[in-house]
Amino acid sequence: MSEIIPVGLDLAKNVLQVHGADGAGHAVLRKKLRRAQVLEFFGQLPPCVVAMEACGGAHFWGREISKLGHDVRPIPPAWVKPFVKSQKNDAADAEAICEAAGRPTMRFIPVKSEDTQGAALVFRVRELLIRQRTQAINALRGHLTEFGQIVPQGAANASKLIAFVEDPDSGRPADAITTLKVLVMARAHLEAEIGKLNAEIARRAKENDVARLLMSVPGIGPLIATAIATLAPPPEIFRKARDFAAWLGLVPRQHSTGGKQRLGATTILS
Repeated sequence: MSEIIPVGLDLAKNVLQVHGADGAGHAVLRKKLRRAQVLEFFGQLPPCVVAMEACGGAHFWGREISKLGHDVRPIPPAWVKPFVKSQKNDAADAEAICEAAGRPTMRFIPVKSEDTQGAALVFRVRELLIRQRTQAINALRGHLTEFGQIVPQGAANASKLIAFVEDPDSGRPADAITTLKVLVMARAHLEAEIGKLNAEIARRAKENDVARLLMSVPGIGPLIATAIATLAPPPEIFRKARDFAAWLGLVPRQHSTGGKQRLGATTILS
């Protein structure tokens, strides 16, 4: 077998696809692996570049494969898609990942440690609970609309909805009020849990030197400061502040063609 330079690994829950290429870009390896076979397979390969899409499980596999001496390089899925030559399947995806990894201008995502992933959970769980709280409030507002009770949108107006449900003289059917109280209690529980997470974030912000320094900047509070201190890559990889802003996604909206630059307002790109 020729020397394998880059290896593309298409991740999945149980069956993973591997595509390897030589220095000229010719395919020299195509293989399906069960989950239990992955580390054994890469343990037998000589050190090489192993690329994968930055999706669920990517950082776990990145850490484990890195321990075997390989250079693991996660790639954002959106940057892999243009290299898929045919219809989507595991083999085509692995080949596209391998080809994307060989591009000299390709940018990669650092593999996160377990501690970093654990610290990031508080933000993801908080975001989930906020969505659920919004759903509960919207459901409450929608159901009360059926009884002629109109309340403006926004979490700040939730107290008006709750007051209507708890009003014994509302004149609405008792069965409806009993059911609506389930939403009221769900919202109260979510509010309490979000408050606990906010307190945890504030505690972490006080204990982190970088977060405390960031909070000295006007407009940055414990949430943003802790998120930057936890999730942002090392500052030395950015040449200037503008590059960090681009990493955040704060870039002008662009619609350029024919050599004419058309830049719009600053937006957030996902």
